[in-house]
Amino acid sequence: MVRIRVLVVDDHRIFAESLAAALAAEPDVDVSAAGSGPAALRCLDRAAAEGRRFDVLLVDADLGAHVHAPGARPAAVPVAVSDGGEDGLVDGISLVAGVRSGQPSVRTVVLAEKDDPRRAALALQAGASGWVAKDCSLSRLLTVIRGVLRDETHLPPALLTGVLRELTAARKHRTESERLVESLTPREREVLRCMVAGLGRKAVAERLFLSPHTVRTHMQNVLGKLGVHSTLAAVALARRAGVGPVDLAGDVVERGGQLA
Repeated sequence: MVRIRVLVVDDHRIFAESLAAALAAEPDVDVSAAGSGPAALRCLDRAAAEGRRFDVLLVDADLGAHVHAPGARPAAVPVAVSDGGEDGLVDGISLVAGVRSGQPSVRTVVLAEKDDPRRAALALQAGASGWVAKDCSLSRLLTVIRGVLRDETHLPPALLTGVLRELTAARKHRTESERLVESLTPREREVLRCMVAGLGRKAVAERLFLSPHTVRTHMQNVLGKLGVHSTLAAVALARRAGVGPVDLAGDVVERGGQLA
């Protein structure tokens, strides 16, 4: 029997443990649970290193929005839920995107308390294969789990029209953003990529061997051509256009070990 390895990620401990226990009762399902995004990423990395990758990730759409009560652990549970520790919060959509980038073979399904076409569209864009209501039946959830492993995409019928509308609007915004970015000179695009990476004027000047005054002029030109009034807005537009950050990984060099 081919077994399906499922990881439940939800910071509502009782829900996560109950769902994990219900899935574990299926003869062809192995299930684990994590109580935060960072804990989920650790589970995924550990499983990959041990050669037993997860097949499906079930992610809470509101991951990170709940507040844990200190010591709120049930006395006896069938499946332990790993906590995130103190390494920060990762929301559900960001977790989906991170898993899609790092372990593309893992299928992700978002579990939501309410239908939300905009967030469902964002989840699909991030790489999710499905959006399912938390109050759906176990048989429905199992159908979705098995379906996404066949490369199917699952959405509630009531969400289809709204999600398609959101995806169409996002594609339009992306096209407009791409057109604006294309109006930049090669140097201005380089500066924009530095801005996307979060570099300030001085850091950009050092990296590109320019004076801070010249960088300031380039940044002003970038904002003007993109039709925005702040660096934050320019970065958001750049990301919509598919502009990634400049690579900083190889920038630890002789200059005092500092990032250029």
